[in-house]
Amino acid sequence: MNAASLPAGPDVGDTPAMPADAVEVGRVMGAWGIKGGIRVKPFAADPQALFSSKRWYVQPPDAVGPRGRGAAALPALLKVVSAKEQGDGVVATAQELPDRNAAEALQGARIFVSRASFPTPDDGEFYWVDLIGLTVGNRHGTTLGVVVGLIETGPHCVLRIQPADAVAPEVLIPFVDAYVDGVDLAGRRIAVDWDTEDAT
Repeated sequence: MNAASLPAGPDVGDTPAMPADAVEVGRVMGAWGIKGGIRVKPFAADPQALFSSKRWYVQPPDAVGPRGRGAAALPALLKVVSAKEQGDGVVATAQELPDRNAAEALQGARIFVSRASFPTPDDGEFYWVDLIGLTVGNRHGTTLGVVVGLIETGPHCVLRIQPADAVAPEVLIPFVDAYVDGVDLAGRRIAVDWDTEDAT
């Protein structure tokens, strides 16, 4: 899951504060239907994080100009009424979206949910957000770097590891049993069977 944590901000009037453990889980692709539904592209092959909470926090799209005079303000929170998978995305309705115009105004918006609401993963499964920032070391005691992201390839994910030397190229290691010896979330470390020669 491509995700990022955000700090919580103070409440302003009735605007809910973003949870301290908020994780970006998808983007609004556009309106769905005529009654205010939206189409959301999840940031994971399994969109369970979107289904884990009925409270979706909203942030405007990245790198956009002013919304323009008269543009409706985005709701800071969507209270989800229904959500279901459809094709490679999720379609949802929310109390704050009474019609198609309101849904269209959300196009490109970023959707966040509280990490605490995520379902517990099965043994040997991990959320992307929990792997980012972990230190990766091999069987020889060499630290390869820190996980800065993951790449979804279909059959499996690939860890993107940035060495301590910031100018060194990223190391890419498939996140599969053949190369990953173990993940210690409490210790913030991933052990791998990967020689430094493999990284070149």
